Amino acid sequence: MAMLEVEGLEVTYGNIRALRGISFKVEKGEIVTLVGANGAGKTTTLRTISGMTSAAKGKVTFNGKDLLKTKAHHIVRYGITHVPEGRGMFGNLTVKENLELATWTRKSKAEVKKNFERVFSLFPRLSERINQKAMTLSGGEQQMLAVARALMSQGELILLDEPSMGLAPILVKEIFRILEEINKEGTTILLVEQNAHMALKIATRAYVLETGTVVMEGSGQELSKDMRVKEAYLGG
Repeated sequence: MAMLEVEGLEVTYGNIRALRGISFKVEKGEIVTLVGANGAGKTTTLRTISGMTSAAKGKVTFNGKDLLKTKAHHIVRYGITHVPEGRGMFGNLTVKENLELATWTRKSKAEVKKNFERVFSLFPRLSERINQKAMTLSGGEQQMLAVARALMSQGELILLDEPSMGLAPILVKEIFRILEEINKEGTTILLVEQNAHMALKIATRAYVLETGTVVMEGSGQELSKDMRVKEAYLGG
């Protein structure tokens, strides 16, 4: 059984069918990426997995647990963390306070301390800005904080929505390097990303979504060489 299994998932907004029966899976230790144009249903998929959007039909299981019948705050306890598009920072709180918020389900202070050390070794820039308010950080630093906050909850699976959005190319490379590092340390990643070139480069496997349907799947390497993917998402 895969860590995450999505089967025949349908989501509707009024008369609009955002997802039309998509199926895919994420195995433990993978980086799986969903590629597609705006409006393809990528964000809706992540929101449905994390309990923020209701499904009309289908099945979503995580380590055998049914997510569609589970409230969002319980899904976090199962070990899934969601880094939404736009980062979702608490601007008036400091870097430290934003990170502490993610530890609400944790009991051991020693473990939390270890987590702080881990995220500051991955994101040294955040340790330099530990007492700064999140709203005063640059876009790249805010994205680092969003990923660091997800790591603080020590989930098994991170859902990442457009981590490179609005970032300078040098920062995009840095964020993707850190994602690979996090993955090597044992965190499974489901990634939604418009920068298909970077996403496919680090992906174990990938699925291409078009208007709420999975139209292609394969390894990151296979899809990055596929002519249809090249023409549609990789600029020829």
